[in-house]
Amino acid sequence: MPLIQGCDAFQVAMPRGRRPESVLVRLDGGDAVGWGEMPVAAGASGSAWADIEQRMGPALIGLDWDRPEDVSAAADLGASEAAAAVDTACWDLWCRTRGLPLAHALGGTRTSIVTGARISPEPALDTITARVNKAVGAGHTRVTLDIRPGWDVEPVRAIRQAYPALALVADAGHGYTESPDHLAALEALDAYGLAALERPFPAGDLAAHARLQLRVGTAVAPAAGDLEALDAALSLDAGRALHLRLDRLGGLTAARSAHDLAYAAGWDVWCSGTGAFGIGQAAAVALAALPGCTLPSDVSDPAGGPVFVTPPVRSSGGVVGVPLTQPGLGHEIDEARIERLATRRMRLAT
Repeated sequence: MPLIQGCDAFQVAMPRGRRPESVLVRLDGGDAVGWGEMPVAAGASGSAWADIEQRMGPALIGLDWDRPEDVSAAADLGASEAAAAVDTACWDLWCRTRGLPLAHALGGTRTSIVTGARISPEPALDTITARVNKAVGAGHTRVTLDIRPGWDVEPVRAIRQAYPALALVADAGHGYTESPDHLAALEALDAYGLAALERPFPAGDLAAHARLQLRVGTAVAPAAGDLEALDAALSLDAGRALHLRLDRLGGLTAARSAHDLAYAAGWDVWCSGTGAFGIGQAAAVALAALPGCTLPSDVSDPAGGPVFVTPPVRSSGGVVGVPLTQPGLGHEIDEARIERLATRRMRLAT
């Protein structure tokens, strides 16, 4: 592989709507470039930016590498979000240099991805069912509903009554304890045929997840922030499902390893893309092509927004095609538009 000659970072805000922000990383290998994306909260990119500018970027410049896994030492110099952007950019650069589709390089076997959608909490049950109806009408075959104590059984019941066959995931956002009231609500959800109950307890309390998994038939999905935590969850039988997020695990290299561990254990797996600029979604499509990704994944950008990658990463009838005829992410990046909208930029070069 040619040495990495340059590392660029751009902080970009969507020009309208909710104005989500991301830090985009561009690695220059001379004959090809690779891209990665890291979503950031508005005005809160300081530590991640410092990770790239002061630690990861300098470690990458001139690095002698043969495969993306060789960059793990540089990626470990920062938090998982920044590492995810750098690691994805390395995979994209490596694949583009070698003329390989990213999905094939990771070991993917699928040609298309069935998609899901996420529904945020709403006090009115009819509003929730209307939102689910919109998602189902768009072709999504899995819906994730954010729940919280006191707002859990009733909305799940309403959705299940309206859509008996829909794959439904309840994401508890670490909001429950093992109090009698909380456990009663979590056990009551078991009657509604959930595909998974995600993050019921604090991330570090795997023992509580294991105890709940013994009490319910629904697959519990603990949050795995790294491979060590996932290995511990597997050893404790603390769940039977895994939600793969690149920013949570630190990139494609770790996410692929997490998939392999969960797949070997017989767990269900689904993926989510991160960021609003299409690069994170494109990487998640490649990851979701792995054989163990058994549940519909959140891998498409919402229709109607600005396009930064061509073709857009969008669902058609609940399906996203896996790019298999173009190298790397399989999408052209609108570099001119990114540079024009960047509110902050950094460049390191040999």
